[in-house]
Amino acid sequence: MYYEIRTYRLKNGAIPEYLKAVGETGIAIQKRHLGRLVGYFFSEIGPVNEIVHIWAYESLNDRQARRDALQADPEWRAFLPAIRDLIVTADNKILKPADFSPSGEQEAHG
Repeated sequence: MYYEIRTYRLKNGAIPEYLKAVGETGIAIQKRHLGRLVGYFFSEIGPVNEIVHIWAYESLNDRQARRDALQADPEWRAFLPAIRDLIVTADNKILKPADFSPSGEQEAHG
């Protein structure tokens, strides 16, 4: 299992507008293509104006195929302008759990 952690720094004060757009439209499109949403968060303490969402994939190939399908979806392309200008920076990490991690143990004993 691989975990993709996407972190967006938004314009000051843009979290409510971003969450409304994603909640009303974007997340359904993403879930349809990306599959397993582990969590979707916004900062309360620490770096301000941050959105973090985590997705789980069986493999890097699975992730690539799912991301390609999302990018090809006309509904997703029509949705992107609703959030694109709210995002100042984006950071993306791909993580693989250690064998002793709860998710790693589930894989091994699954």
